[in-house]
Amino acid sequence: MITVEEALDKILSHIQPLGFEKVSILEALGRVIAEDIYAPRDIPPLDNSGMDGYAVRYEDVKQATSNHPIRLEVIEDLPAGFIPSKTVEKGQAIRIMTGAPIPKGADAVVPVEDTKKGDGSVLVLTSISLGEHIRRAGEDVKKGEGVISAGDLVRPAEIGMLASIGRSFVKVYQRPLVSILCTGEELVDVDEGLGEGKIVSSNSYTLTAQVRDCGAIPIQLGIAKDQKEEIKEKLRQGTRADVLISSAGISIGDYDFVRGALSELGMEMVFWKVAMKPGKPLAFGTINKKPVFGLPGNPASSMVSFEQFVRPSLLKMMGHRQIFRPIIEAILKEDIRKDPGRRHFIRSFVSFEKDHYSVTMTGSQGSGILRSMVRANGLIVIPEDREVVRAGEKVKVQILDRNF
Repeated sequence: MITVEEALDKILSHIQPLGFEKVSILEALGRVIAEDIYAPRDIPPLDNSGMDGYAVRYEDVKQATSNHPIRLEVIEDLPAGFIPSKTVEKGQAIRIMTGAPIPKGADAVVPVEDTKKGDGSVLVLTSISLGEHIRRAGEDVKKGEGVISAGDLVRPAEIGMLASIGRSFVKVYQRPLVSILCTGEELVDVDEGLGEGKIVSSNSYTLTAQVRDCGAIPIQLGIAKDQKEEIKEKLRQGTRADVLISSAGISIGDYDFVRGALSELGMEMVFWKVAMKPGKPLAFGTINKKPVFGLPGNPASSMVSFEQFVRPSLLKMMGHRQIFRPIIEAILKEDIRKDPGRRHFIRSFVSFEKDHYSVTMTGSQGSGILRSMVRANGLIVIPEDREVVRAGEKVKVQILDRNF
């Protein structure tokens, strides 16, 4: 067996980002941008008003007060989207809307709430500063300035920036196609009848959801019964994708045919078995340089193994810089005992209490207890050499819930 760190290092050394594709900016949301983006123009392109009000000369209104208002002649109404036709001279003002260009001669804007409208005139009831409420050309972005860098994650703010500079399409990293095969004579699909001794293949759906949650594209290969040729044929189909994941059949039982089938398909085995719980029977290799993951069949084991190894790999393939779940420290609320020699990932629930995080287990930690994952928003990470961790100790927790 190898350690979790050794396994992760070996896996990631075989993972490279995929190529690029050009997509519309809305399709780029959540993707990693693959080019440096520069502004072709100033944003905003012109000095404009930050308020609804009146464009004025500072010298005319700098002494204005509510007791001694200044009266100005209103010479024009200027909505946003229109260019002013007149110049503001001494004793004059132009009624202006938010976003409208600042007229020539004006060097400040008085908010409408600080004025009183008259017949063809306006009373300014308060003094303002030179340049007040004017948004300057290039205040947001100057022409030629870099606004998004290759490797950045495209969020709603980046979408808005791309639109602002007139980019309707952008280059992003490709999303990997991920084939998923579950094996087992006892497995049936969700809509099939449950005969005696049969169970629904929940892994077909949890793994598909985990792949999709990463931003990759899952391809369900269905269920293969414990027959070597059937398994081999479905795995062969799966090698057309960028990544192949199998669930179950990777151990050493009489009906565990996945390892042999993968070997016959030309898989170069990198390792088999990791010193962790759950998830010890985990294999990784490559077929034609494409990564192949052999995950355990038990639901909790499969999900935890995916989190530790498959998820970082898929994120790296998609160009992400941050490929690991965040780790926090929390106060343990109960004793945990374990055998030494393996790292344990304990399904847990984290909450914030007063000035610290607290964490507790989500119940039974059996590898087949899927409900322990349903209740979990994190995984307590217990090092290999620890046998007992006491309530009140600080422990590291890998956060699973992105909304935490």
